[in-house]
Amino acid sequence: MNQYLNKLIMYHEIHKMNQEGFSQSKISQYLVVNRRTVNHILSMDELQFEAFLESQSQRSKELSAYEDWIKAKLEIYQETSAAQMHDWLKEHFPDFPGVTAKTVYNFVMWIRQKHHLPQIRPMREYNAVEELPYGLQAQVDFGQYNMRNAMNKRIKVWFFAMSLSRSRYKYVFFSDTPFTSHTAIEAHEKAFSFFSGVPDEIVYDQDKLFLTDENKGDLLLTSAFKDYCRERKFHLHFCRKADPESKGKIENVVKYVKQNFLYNRPFSDISLLQTEALAWLRRTANAKPHAGTQKIPFNEWCIEQLSLTPFIAVVVKPPSSLYTVRKDNTISWKGNFYTLPSGTYQGRGTQVKVSQNNGSLEICASAGNHLCSSAISTGKGKVVCNTDHKRDKSDKITELIDDISKMFNDTALSLLYMDCIHKQKPRYIRDQLILIRQTLNNFDKQLINKTLQYCVEMHVYSANDFKSVAESFLKEQSQKESGNLEPILTNPLSGTMSVAANYQPMKSSIYDYENLMKGGN
Repeated sequence: MNQYLNKLIMYHEIHKMNQEGFSQSKISQYLVVNRRTVNHILSMDELQFEAFLESQSQRSKELSAYEDWIKAKLEIYQETSAAQMHDWLKEHFPDFPGVTAKTVYNFVMWIRQKHHLPQIRPMREYNAVEELPYGLQAQVDFGQYNMRNAMNKRIKVWFFAMSLSRSRYKYVFFSDTPFTSHTAIEAHEKAFSFFSGVPDEIVYDQDKLFLTDENKGDLLLTSAFKDYCRERKFHLHFCRKADPESKGKIENVVKYVKQNFLYNRPFSDISLLQTEALAWLRRTANAKPHAGTQKIPFNEWCIEQLSLTPFIAVVVKPPSSLYTVRKDNTISWKGNFYTLPSGTYQGRGTQVKVSQNNGSLEICASAGNHLCSSAISTGKGKVVCNTDHKRDKSDKITELIDDISKMFNDTALSLLYMDCIHKQKPRYIRDQLILIRQTLNNFDKQLINKTLQYCVEMHVYSANDFKSVAESFLKEQSQKESGNLEPILTNPLSGTMSVAANYQPMKSSIYDYENLMKGGN
């Protein structure tokens, strides 16, 4: 009937616009119909058009052969959808024509209208539930929402909602990542802290964060949530699968958060969003009278708080995962490398436990003993190096210099000498100091003091040269004691003559003296 009236109205509208002087193109553009349709309708008067519509309703249908079969099915299964009927037709009639789903839908709806077989959906009976005692129950659910940031980029956020069933006092906790069992437990703790107490029972969906299997009443909880429930000792009530209406209070809270708080709210960062949510709870969600109870949730919570189990914080251990240690004593975690103490790598297959805690990465050995903590890097491809893991050579070198300087009579001069070596050969300072110490152990104290004096005066800043000078002085001393003196080389280090030894004094020309004598006469 509606379709008939619509076409009749369109007929009169086309003729009206034609009488007002509109062209067929303008009429087709305005009414969004084909120009040929406009031309066809203008060629008929009202009686002809009604006859045309009547002929359209009486025309044969492509699926007419299946009318009785579909009618019989609808009389037995009146709630059957057109999509399911389409599948049944293809199942029972192998030669069923390849028509579109829309054709089948139109034909099924035509049969329902013709034979008065409306689609009847099963109706669920609802009963009013009495208000629960204070402190008895809370309900929990999760939600997600797409927000927009300052760049108009879509950002998805997830949130945890808990509501006390009697007072309707609400709490919301937001996350920028999907919830895990650990973060859901953390949200519980924040909610209990917000409520200043713990209810006797909490109602949940059969969410995989909490429940692995309903098991006909013998609930199989996830490992983390089972441990948490042992600590908290509140009763659990899980709804039937696909039955959210059994916890309608929290379902309304999730819808309220989306429509009243998140709708058209720009996203900056998750911590700011959480701060804004807490302000919204104080300002609106828990401050305005509830539509059902006509009572203010905050005022009711002040009463219910006395019936809640006092809140005592539970230490929630962060979940840990095993990561393989690389041979350079690092692990790869979320695109970055984090260093470990030297010696952590004990060969192929070495693993450590990694967990997050307040923005830092906690790393423990597989046995459980704590190894180190590292700040979590926000970038990618970085090596996050803990300074404690590097071999600190500065203190050991300083100790080595102090020990060597005490072996000389002139401590200040020895410190000056080794400082000069350190400046000239910083990369090899350890090797230089070890060689000097070995030299000192091989020679008597008088000789090494003489060697130090000579090296400082001649600017000889090398451990190898220091050793050579000491050996030269030792050889000279041995020759003096035996009485066989050999000429001392000008440069005992290289054995070559110095530049001063080859220096030739300037000579005056004899003609200069002759000129002076002549001038004197």
